[in-house]
Amino acid sequence: MTDNAIVTVHPDADIDRVCALLDHDGAVIVEGFLDAGTRQALWDDLGPALEESGYGDNDFSGHKTKRMSSLFARSRHMAAVALHPLFLGAARRLIQRPVPVWFGGEQVSISPNIQVSATQVIQIWPDEGVQCLHRDDTSHLRPYPAPTTRAQVMVAMSDFTAENGATMAIPGSHRWDDERAPRRDEAVPAEMPAGSALIWLGGLYHGGGQNTATQPRTGLTLSYIAGNMRQEENQYLAVPMEVVREYPEELQRLLGYDVCPPFLGWYESRDPHTLLAERAGGGASRA
Repeated sequence: MTDNAIVTVHPDADIDRVCALLDHDGAVIVEGFLDAGTRQALWDDLGPALEESGYGDNDFSGHKTKRMSSLFARSRHMAAVALHPLFLGAARRLIQRPVPVWFGGEQVSISPNIQVSATQVIQIWPDEGVQCLHRDDTSHLRPYPAPTTRAQVMVAMSDFTAENGATMAIPGSHRWDDERAPRRDEAVPAEMPAGSALIWLGGLYHGGGQNTATQPRTGLTLSYIAGNMRQEENQYLAVPMEVVREYPEELQRLLGYDVCPPFLGWYESRDPHTLLAERAGGGASRA
């Protein structure tokens, strides 16, 4: 196993340092990402349904792993994860990079916005084996090297240890081309106490670890992608419109009710956010 451990920062870390670590290593751990009260509130909202969920039925999803999605529909406390300044700030900084294009007879720079892609609670139970190392960017068939178009967070809802299946990652592998295969002995465990979080980029090779402990480990994950790419989890189906209205406008737009520059995602040639107000018969939430 490599000694290239994942760097841990404090929750008040400078966004410049977090982005620099992500650019260089492809991953960073933020200790104390969620306070105890918010984490417990998420457990209260999500725990009962997770308990009723079954295990996966293939090697990738896991045969002793429970997965549950549609998290924004299940808990309004997801806003604390989505709007966390280090995660949201880094995602915007690294994904919303300007692209030079010719438009209207002149060369201009246009930056995409970001949107929520996928949400899941992932609970790895004892006797689960290792998950294959993979890039999340595989969902969009990105050839590497490539610009950053995805940032993801895994919040430790319980302690993550090398024994109980902590996420394994290969720091720096987001800079590899597609000819270099990842090896298990290059991966290091993202060990962190409950409430901390691993942030990583879509090109980083990673995978769930083997659980040789006696208790399950539970993580909550959320990804952001560029607004000009298809969401991995269809948020328009996963989160009913009446639930979307309960979130602040910033999060409504992150869920997809927005236009990605220059003109992707419009509704009747307008900002789709207006639809939230029209269907409600009044103003959309701006809390």
